[in-house]
Amino acid sequence: MRGWWREIGGLVLPVACAGCGSPRTSLCGECRRELYGAWPCRVRPSPEPPGLPPVCAAAPYEDAVRAVLLAHKERGALGLAQRLGRALAGAVDAVAPPGTGTGPLLLVPVPSTSRAVAARGHDGVRRVAAAAAGELRRAGRAARVLPVLRQRRAVADQAGLAAHQRLANLAGALEVAGGGARLLGAGRVVVVDDLVTTGASLAEAARAVRAARDAEAGAPLAAAVVAASSVSFEINRN
Repeated sequence: MRGWWREIGGLVLPVACAGCGSPRTSLCGECRRELYGAWPCRVRPSPEPPGLPPVCAAAPYEDAVRAVLLAHKERGALGLAQRLGRALAGAVDAVAPPGTGTGPLLLVPVPSTSRAVAARGHDGVRRVAAAAAGELRRAGRAARVLPVLRQRRAVADQAGLAAHQRLANLAGALEVAGGGARLLGAGRVVVVDDLVTTGASLAEAARAVRAARDAEAGAPLAAAVVAASSVSFEINRN
């Protein structure tokens, strides 16, 4: 019921840009350019966690991009998923270009905790991943979402934890659901998330995928996100 009310809310409530607050638009032209007007680039958290696959981000996590991500994830602005999906699709294309690997692109979203999904009323990363897969298909690439990762144990809230604490908190926290390993061998796997900060979540997701599938199956793992810290984004762009 909560998701239904959020879906129709944007149709009946006054609309303002999620990035800057400009009236009569859900995302203005300037904020769209901040979200997906630049080219995606490789990003590397510092320190880089062991096992982190190559990661591409669409935009720096600042200003309008930060506001849009928070509006979608925390405030239920579900209509922004398509915009965020377009940005994520660009990052996927950058880290797994056409002609690399075999089979379709398999977007594996980093799962939110059940506690977070219940509080927000939706799984934001999975929603954005679905939008990104649609964007990629419209561009002529075979792509689908494989939500095969799940939490195998409880984890603490990551907010406020240092990089090494996040790694310890997430170590061994994810696993591939039964039957998922077979699906992972059917194409090029790209682990996706909305944001990378320390890289701990992506590294743990990659570990779980590698543990489940044949080490020789498919192309090497890659990862893509909508946004990364501005420092990481700019350093790796130049």
